[in-house]
Amino acid sequence: MGISNVLELLGGVALFLFGMALMGDSLKKVAGNKLELILFRLSSTPLKGILLGTGVTAVIQSSSATSVMVVGFVNSGMMKVRQAIGVVMGAIIGTSITGWIICLSDIGGGGSSDWLELLSTDTLTAIIAVVGIILRMFCAGPAKKHVGEIMLGFAVLMFGMKAMSSAVYDLRSNEAFISMLTTFSNPLLGIALGIVFTSVIQSASAAVGILQALAVTGAIRFDIALPIIMGIAIGAAVPVLLSALGASADGKRTALSYLMVDALGVILFSIIFYTLNTVCDFAFMSTTMTTVSIALMNTVFRFVIVLMLAPFISLLEKICNIIIKDKPEDAAVLEDFDRLEERFLDHPALAVEQSRLTVNSMAKKARENLFDAFALIGNYSDEGFRHVTDTEDIVDKYEDRLGTYLIHITSRELNSEQNEAVGKYLHTINDFERISDHALNVAECAQELHEKGIIFSTDGAREVNVLISAVTEVINTAIDAFCNNDLENAYRVEPLEELIDNLCDEMKLHHIDRLQKGICTLSHGFVFNDLLTNLERISDHCSNIAVALIELESDSFDTHEYISSLIEVRSHCFDEYYAEYSKKFAL
Repeated sequence: MGISNVLELLGGVALFLFGMALMGDSLKKVAGNKLELILFRLSSTPLKGILLGTGVTAVIQSSSATSVMVVGFVNSGMMKVRQAIGVVMGAIIGTSITGWIICLSDIGGGGSSDWLELLSTDTLTAIIAVVGIILRMFCAGPAKKHVGEIMLGFAVLMFGMKAMSSAVYDLRSNEAFISMLTTFSNPLLGIALGIVFTSVIQSASAAVGILQALAVTGAIRFDIALPIIMGIAIGAAVPVLLSALGASADGKRTALSYLMVDALGVILFSIIFYTLNTVCDFAFMSTTMTTVSIALMNTVFRFVIVLMLAPFISLLEKICNIIIKDKPEDAAVLEDFDRLEERFLDHPALAVEQSRLTVNSMAKKARENLFDAFALIGNYSDEGFRHVTDTEDIVDKYEDRLGTYLIHITSRELNSEQNEAVGKYLHTINDFERISDHALNVAECAQELHEKGIIFSTDGAREVNVLISAVTEVINTAIDAFCNNDLENAYRVEPLEELIDNLCDEMKLHHIDRLQKGICTLSHGFVFNDLLTNLERISDHCSNIAVALIELESDSFDTHEYISSLIEVRSHCFDEYYAEYSKKFAL
């Protein structure tokens, strides 16, 4: 095998991989978001999950893509790990469809009949390529363009397959090559080769396709192909595991389940098959493989391992839970979500109390996130930034779960006190979520300061510290008032919120003065103004929380009317509180 053959083989592999990716991506575009919706809605039972995973993977030609999609659903809390394992099993079966598509390359002319020649792979591929390029180049609708891309992807895949087969064809009589392949009849070596090869090219379908291309040499026997097929199955888990690196604990468990199904399946299948072979000495072990027989072997093997492990989905979930444990904070969040039980809805008093406890946890989580973001301004770290981002995602989940649960409570028969409580919670959960959003914005400001090496002037840094102290005070006051139903503390929020607004205006004027004197630069100004805007809005949300608490006592949620009247008449010690805070947080 000369250098030209090696280059032809690599070129064929490149075309094959590109064609498969193009065909899969285009198939997904034609289906739009329907596949995701189907996966999400119709995976309620293991059998449905397996069938759907098989079908979706057969369409998009990638078990990795299906599994990554499922990891995303689990990560966002829309799907349970148990549901996801069923879909993953289906994806493992569905990815074998590509091997059958590749078998079309076995259709040949070779006869004298012109009609038979029209059925050859070369002719069919050429026709599909011509139709595909016409649809891609000359049709206006996006759907037709995507269909054209599917056809082009298929044509490129088939040309790549032909190039690979042509490059390795002469190896059929190469003794060194045949001798090397026979070493892989050792199951452990064959499995190791399949794992490494698939991990490198990141596609089980492509790995099987390349094995099918090698089959044209006539040197691939059953005992060589089977271990490699098993190794390919395990190696296919690598891209899924990589996709879950930044996922939640459940997302990581879903990715791990892909590896577990394949690895356990290979172990069980190997033990059973090779034990029987030792006893019975299967005659077909030395059978020469073709593209069709490799596709059949791949499908049967995957079907068998799923059939063996499907009854044990709940056990697989437990093993994943044992291997990947929840972080302490994740456990606390799950405990909060467990409070929002559907069965409590028939007992409104209990449901409202459970909601109160969960809203309080959400409030404290949002406050904690803001304080973590403040810490990054003076001591930035990538780990701290990730923690703020993760906590923000958790607070978003609180809002989703609580919003849905509270709406369900409103459909029940409630007394006036319960109605008021549910109304207060519905009004405030959005403010807690927005506070956490602004905490992430503050963290991004800290990240920008760190990455650009921006250092505020002495006066600017001092003023920022004063403002952060004031915002810390207002959020502590608002959230403590909310959690403890403390009206006296709630009346303190609005005066401090007004002072924070005034501090922000004053700080902006001071910054303009420093710009004119050349003490600060425009790069300082962008971050400085972003930081002030976020801090000011955080105090606004604290005001909304306090107002909801106060207005609950007057059976009204006319927020703007309350604030206007409060400032106009300076009621309930407004001036006294404002003066107190003015001294405490003076610039």
